[in-house]
Amino acid sequence: MVELTPQDMAAKLLTTGFERSSPSVTKLSDPIADTPMVVTLDQLRPYDHDPRVTRNPVYSEIKASIRERGLDAPPAITRRPGEAHYIIRNGGNTRLAILRELWRETKDERFFRISCLFRPWPARGEIVALTGHLAENELRGGLTFIERALGIEKAREFYEQESGQALSQSELARRLAADGYPVPQSHISRMNDAVRYLLPAIPALLYGGLGRHQVDRLAVLRKACERTWERRALGRIVAAEFATVFQDVLTQFDTQPDDFSLQRAQDELVGQMAELLDADYDTLALEINDSESRQRALVREPAAPTPPTAPVLPAPPLPPVSAPQPGPALSVWRDATKVAPPAPAGTPPAPLEVREDQHGQRDERLQGHIVTPAPTTERLQSIQRMVADQLGDKLPDFAVDALRAIPVQAGGLYP
Repeated sequence: MVELTPQDMAAKLLTTGFERSSPSVTKLSDPIADTPMVVTLDQLRPYDHDPRVTRNPVYSEIKASIRERGLDAPPAITRRPGEAHYIIRNGGNTRLAILRELWRETKDERFFRISCLFRPWPARGEIVALTGHLAENELRGGLTFIERALGIEKAREFYEQESGQALSQSELARRLAADGYPVPQSHISRMNDAVRYLLPAIPALLYGGLGRHQVDRLAVLRKACERTWERRALGRIVAAEFATVFQDVLTQFDTQPDDFSLQRAQDELVGQMAELLDADYDTLALEINDSESRQRALVREPAAPTPPTAPVLPAPPLPPVSAPQPGPALSVWRDATKVAPPAPAGTPPAPLEVREDQHGQRDERLQGHIVTPAPTTERLQSIQRMVADQLGDKLPDFAVDALRAIPVQAGGLYP
């Protein structure tokens, strides 16, 4: 082998190396499976559709715990496709705000770098993230009624974007339950009323924590007053609309929940209506109370049925002691020796009676399986219409629904 001279060695060392022709990667793709990772506060952002608007009522207690112990349960994080920053996946915006506050106060590195579990962004990412935040907030700190209402309205928006059509309240309740956040349909109806009619007038009262029962009473009062207004203003010229009157009256009571009086708000509203409709105050109040009672009866949640108690039956009497029965052979011999009595002369033949009985039983069974509408009255029909309007459902039609489910009687699995 020829030995290299110093000049040859220097020439080889100065030779240009391989050049990179592939494009440079500026950012690695996100993991496709759940992956633990360490991120900094600069890389994290709070979830922008977080339903919590007000301060967590246990914020100070959580901050004191994190200051002493650190994060016992670091939040799960995710990232939308194409985004530069990570976001909290399901609950944890309060803990993220506390970490930022503690980092500014202490400059302790354990508050700046946190261990998280990265979870990939799913196909239904926005809906999964929103329902996850709703459920997590309910478990950890609780949400006010209006915060839950706004969160569910946002979920309705995501569901309608996903399906491309408007959703009824019952369908929205079904989808929320399927995604792990069950909400009764009656609560969704009240939340819709609170967002549409109450939030523009009393935002401070609602965000201050006005409870569901008081929101229910306000919604029922508004509906009863609106019906009374429409009935009395029919064919007349009134100086204002009911929606304007209701908003103006309710705005005067936008205080803290402890200072709110529903009776005072009702008295003021009835007084304004009596003045604008030129009606007697007491008569108008009686009409509104009657309509309010009927409305409350419609939206009241049914009580859980109590199981029926089993009746106490007396002990059966002991059978009397009878003489010993003859053996089977003797009984068969006696039955065989009996002679059947002759049939009377006017008796028709037996096969005809059997045939008529069979036809009668067959007709009776057919009549029992014919679908007919249940008897009803005008009052019952009006109540059914009110319930359908309240729930946002379609009024049942017997001519259409009877063909969808026809009862079938089966005789059993074995002949």
